[in-house]
Amino acid sequence: MKEQEKIPTSRGARTGRFIKTGAQIGGNYLKHYAKRLVNSNTSKEELHEANAEDIYDTLSELKGSALKVAQMMSMDKGILPDAYANRFSLAQYSAPPLSYPLVLQSFRKAVGKSPTDVFDTFTNKAVSAASMGQVHKATIGEHVYAVKIQYPGVKDSLDSDLKMVKPMAATLFQLNSGDIEHYVNEVATRMKEECDYELELQRGSDIAKACAHLENIEFPKYYADWSNDRVLTMDWMRGKHLKEFLETNPSKETKQKIGQAIWDFYNFQIHELKELHADPHPGNFLLREDGTVGVIDFGCVKVLPEDFYNSFFKLTTDEVLQNPDQLKAVLVELEFFSENDPEDIVEFITSTMTEFLTLLARPFREDTFDFGDDSYIREVFEMGNRYGKDSKIRKLGAGRGPADAIYLNRTYFGLYTLLNKLGVEVRTNTTA
Repeated sequence: MKEQEKIPTSRGARTGRFIKTGAQIGGNYLKHYAKRLVNSNTSKEELHEANAEDIYDTLSELKGSALKVAQMMSMDKGILPDAYANRFSLAQYSAPPLSYPLVLQSFRKAVGKSPTDVFDTFTNKAVSAASMGQVHKATIGEHVYAVKIQYPGVKDSLDSDLKMVKPMAATLFQLNSGDIEHYVNEVATRMKEECDYELELQRGSDIAKACAHLENIEFPKYYADWSNDRVLTMDWMRGKHLKEFLETNPSKETKQKIGQAIWDFYNFQIHELKELHADPHPGNFLLREDGTVGVIDFGCVKVLPEDFYNSFFKLTTDEVLQNPDQLKAVLVELEFFSENDPEDIVEFITSTMTEFLTLLARPFREDTFDFGDDSYIREVFEMGNRYGKDSKIRKLGAGRGPADAIYLNRTYFGLYTLLNKLGVEVRTNTTA
């Protein structure tokens, strides 16, 4: 993969890059409409492919909050056309890395020394690169470390980038302001935390200690002496990302072991710790042939307020789902509607949420659940696509419901998808 020699860091340079991309998109539309004049059956797929490539090229060059928005939207089925979702998903762990001279410059600025003044060896090329930083492999003696280096300008450009990407995304993807607003607000809050590697070190250490008793889950040890707010040093974790792991054709038993470990990890965090590793994309799990899992990247940790937790999980019970009055009461608690809303709005939201919750909560109501059942995941995604295209739902959905639910819902969607790709059946009623 081609390396970047520099990242535009000034507001003017970054604004100019967004403007250039807007012009490229305009050109793509002109080409599309010219083809439509010749052939009225021309589909939009080619247009989506061209736009997705141009937008991703820009975001991957700029890094930071705009690329993070793309990554997050790619994980939510039904929000984006497939061409965009597939291209933006590369931001999970395959973004173009920085060149070594730029890495040296960033490391020296953050640490005051060159990497080779701290470590015996330090790889010239990144072993992985995502939206906010990239990871290099280093050693001291026999010990192997992963060193994450934050991209220059990420923290300083956060708010201005989001202001620029918001109208572009709303227009291009035909999203209303409410749809895009919760992504922007979420990214702004989470990225301010993710930009602080000292906070990530503390959170990663705390969760690792709390989850140390869980079977088949491993965490890196963090090293404060070689870390600060822009450089994070931890143990190197062995293993493969999901796609590469599945290409090794692991046994069913190994996949079952891994799937159960990941489910138990999230179940314990959510129900016992009341906080969670809220970024469950495949790039954050390292899978091994012995059935163990390495968990990395604790920049995005969501704390679940007690009142939200209690109300949210009432919605997974048959007692509430099968009693409209109880369901409405809980939906009021969670601010999906108020007691002053018109009756037709209340009934529409209640009906929609009943369908949504009955499907999504199905794994919670069984002792074991087969996430390898493609028909279930297909039903989930089809519902998401249908809701995403329903103008009434989109209009009503803007600004309704607790912000806390955004993180938890995305975590479960990501978890369901990961377990489906593993093709596993897990015990879901466990609390370790």
